[in-house]
Amino acid sequence: MAPACTFCRIAAGDLAAPIVYQDEDSVAFLDHRPVFAGHALLIPRVHYETLADLPVDALPPLFSQAQALSRAMEDALGAEGSFVAINNRISQSVPHLHVHIVPRRRQDGLRGFFWPRTKYRDADEMESFRARLESALQRPKRSTR
Repeated sequence: MAPACTFCRIAAGDLAAPIVYQDEDSVAFLDHRPVFAGHALLIPRVHYETLADLPVDALPPLFSQAQALSRAMEDALGAEGSFVAINNRISQSVPHLHVHIVPRRRQDGLRGFFWPRTKYRDADEMESFRARLESALQRPKRSTR
């Protein structure tokens, strides 16, 4: 753990966040400035700054969970798809590896890598999105399409 790292503090439970999933390897929580409501960040519990720093054996559990979150966007939020992205250093607002999983809909206005940010209407709306994703992630895994 890097004590000054915001995401390490979230992973340790020292800083509150709207968590949708957690296990021994990773934590997923809603982005506080989402591209679209339901936008989640998935982080490894261990502090790695970039994807290149992540050990190879840590890739399968992290990306298995990214896949599950992507499915949850469709199942729980009615998204038609998702946008999955990682910034390494450039545009990485917190220097802790994190995977953005963003729900997408046709003609949602997202073009290329321009990410217009929004806000949740209030804490209740954020909690609604958090709870729906958490619930979808607790359901039995479905097979790939």
